Amino acid sequence: MHQFKTTNIKGKPYVEVAERLKYFRANFAEYALTTEVVQLTPDFCVLNAIITDTSGRIVASGMAQEDRTSSAINKTSYVENCETSAWGRALANFGIGLETSIASADEMSMAIAKEQLLADLRLKYSQLLMQKVPDAEQRYKLEARENWDAAKYKSGIQYLTTLQPTTL
Repeated sequence: MHQFKTTNIKGKPYVEVAERLKYFRANFAEYALTTEVVQLTPDFCVLNAIITDTSGRIVASGMAQEDRTSSAINKTSYVENCETSAWGRALANFGIGLETSIASADEMSMAIAKEQLLADLRLKYSQLLMQKVPDAEQRYKLEARENWDAAKYKSGIQYLTTLQPTTL
C-alpha cells in the first residue's frame, strides 16, 4: 500500500489533495479528472469533480462548496479552493488516500478556519448587540439565529455599528 504524506490536524493525519492528485496522475494517467460547475455566484460556488475511466464511465465524483466570505484567501480564490476540495473528495471516493479520512488536509484546514471565523463574528455581533441595544426585548429580536452564516453576521455587525445606543 502506498504511504501518502500527511498533515497533522488536531491530532489526526490527513492526506493532502496534492498527494492524492500526484498518485492519480502517476497511476491512472489514462483516466480523466474533470470539474463541472453546479452553481457559481459572486458569493459562493458549488463544483462537482468527476473521474472517468478510459471508456468515459464515471468511476467517482466529489462535490464541494465554498463561500467567498469564509476566509481571507477565499476573497480572491474561492472558486480555486472549491475545485481543490472537489478534486480531493473525488480522489478519495476513488480510493486514493483513504488511510485516514475522505476529508483532505486542505479541506480540514479550511473547515477549521471557517469555524473560527464564524466564532469570531458571533462574538463580535453579541458584544455589539449588548453595547448598542440596551432594551432586552429589542435585543431578543436581534439575537443571532442558529442558521446564520458569515455573511449574515457581517451584515448584522454592519447594521449594529450604525446604531446609537438609544436608537431602538
